[in-house]
Amino acid sequence: MTSKDRPSVGAAKALSGKMRAYMAEIYRLIDRQPLGVDYVSTSQLADLLLISPPAVNRMVNRLGDQGLLHHEPYQGIAITDSGNIEALKQIRKQRIAEVFLVQVMGINWLHAHGEAMQLSKGLSEAVIARMYAMTDEPECCPHGEPIPDEHGGIQSPEDQPLSAISAENTVSVTRLITREIDRLQYLEALGLVPNQRVEVIHVAPFEGPMQLKLGREYRIIGNNLAQMIRVRQLD
Repeated sequence: MTSKDRPSVGAAKALSGKMRAYMAEIYRLIDRQPLGVDYVSTSQLADLLLISPPAVNRMVNRLGDQGLLHHEPYQGIAITDSGNIEALKQIRKQRIAEVFLVQVMGINWLHAHGEAMQLSKGLSEAVIARMYAMTDEPECCPHGEPIPDEHGGIQSPEDQPLSAISAENTVSVTRLITREIDRLQYLEALGLVPNQRVEVIHVAPFEGPMQLKLGREYRIIGNNLAQMIRVRQLD
């Protein structure tokens, strides 16, 4: 990491809650990209946040001036090493808030992400630490995503998209990378939630649908949905 990629301590402290929320969403959007793709377009970010492209461009430029993002010509925006740290610190707040909302306040996990995004913008480190303790220091959010540490470090799960698994393999669902409520509702109805054991029975060619077995029940899902489910292969 070069000095250009490393914002000063003062710069990091000057980040507003809105700027930190942007960084978290950029990180999450990149994490949803195909393996090996480390950038995202501003139009993708605008669609995710439901904000106009000019407004997104202005914020991206501000974050770029602080050394948190850089632009890849003909590809999009990427996060610098220092940007990763700031994004993960905000993601830590969001995911702890999600667990708190679900465990302590009884909020349905389907709605926890949106509520936590708004709540976490104004939470101090002291409040986050208390919420973390009250929920027994969770390792993952309700969607199965790992919670970063207070320094912006994260233990990346050793998993892969369900869509990459071939037939006659058994896996365990580790996390769901979508936050769209309708998709989460559908996955919940199918039983495809974190820690669920899944047998892959058949995979149609050319990115076709997958036939799965959960206990004694069978499910068929499309490739696009399977990409949103991360799994760990079982022996």
